[in-house]
Amino acid sequence: MLRRLHAEQPDSFAFTPANLAWAEGQITKYPDGRQASAVIPLLWRAQEQESWLSKPAIESIADMLDMAYIRVLEVASFYFMFQLQPVGTVAHIQICGTTSCMICGAEDLVAICKEKIANKPHEVSADGRFSWEEVECLGSCTNAPMAQIGKDYYEDLTADGFATLLDDLAAGKVPTPGPQNGRYSSEPLSGLTTLQDYESGKAKYNASVQLATDLGDTIKRIQGDEVPLLTPWIGKNGVVAGRAAEAPTPPAPATAKPAAKQAEEAKKAKQAKQAKQATVAKPAAPAVAEAEPEVLKTARNGKPDDLKLLKGVGPKLEQTLNGLGFFHFDQVAGWTEAQVAWVDSRLTFKGRIERDGWIEQARTLAAADET
Repeated sequence: MLRRLHAEQPDSFAFTPANLAWAEGQITKYPDGRQASAVIPLLWRAQEQESWLSKPAIESIADMLDMAYIRVLEVASFYFMFQLQPVGTVAHIQICGTTSCMICGAEDLVAICKEKIANKPHEVSADGRFSWEEVECLGSCTNAPMAQIGKDYYEDLTADGFATLLDDLAAGKVPTPGPQNGRYSSEPLSGLTTLQDYESGKAKYNASVQLATDLGDTIKRIQGDEVPLLTPWIGKNGVVAGRAAEAPTPPAPATAKPAAKQAEEAKKAKQAKQAKQATVAKPAAPAVAEAEPEVLKTARNGKPDDLKLLKGVGPKLEQTLNGLGFFHFDQVAGWTEAQVAWVDSRLTFKGRIERDGWIEQARTLAAADET
């Protein structure tokens, strides 16, 4: 299938306030200069909010991460989990069509999709509520045939059971994900032949299905004010998603050391650890003295070069460079190590000049060659 932006695009995109806070929390997981590592979580969150990824959403996330638009589009167009066209407002069904599922009845599931949703994949149903596609192996071969809806797997499907599942979704229900034939997980269809004593003590659902059931967000849009809220691992009440609240810390026994003595011992242990680290730590590299490069007030002849041709430079970063007085490739190509340090200290994300090879690219571009 083609992985292109849809012909019709909304005018704008914005995260909900709670989703924006969540996204900003994700970015803090990565060190300075590595914020681009958050691109996949942010794209996925945008899709969960809107049901698909629009051009404004991709560009908005690129601006948040100070990435060139094309870099984020490359990620969104590469991974098939990202939908680049509108999908059903209730659910988008992904039928696994690879070997195990195919020989176990995936074609029957596709036929149900054609009958109940639309004749062609990626075509939204007449009421706008459903869409479907056939995808490559989803890794649940033992439970074939299966379909993915939202984040969850619906496994061990039959044509009749799948038709009922779609009817339930249309009626506003959220069917319990996981095996649909009574299996707990992926044990043999004939029943357990080992670990049989485990059968009596297991929970109602396996961990994945239990978490999906607890959160109840299999198919609904994510606005960010659900549990978990700001981060995927901690909810509003401070409890890690899917885990029970921690029991209160019991009072210290009467034989415990006095608090002052414990604090003194902890301090000594910390000092000993720091002293040990100091003996093996490598000396830090001397800082490069900064030197201001040649800057311009305006572009020569009013015609600036397109600095976005440099790897990692998007519209926002180009504007920053222009504001510092850099408009032409030959300016960047002539930076010395000290001048690189001067520019780097004035950028939001450090180290990208050397990491992305700006100087080498600028020399090539200044010579009117292609990078």
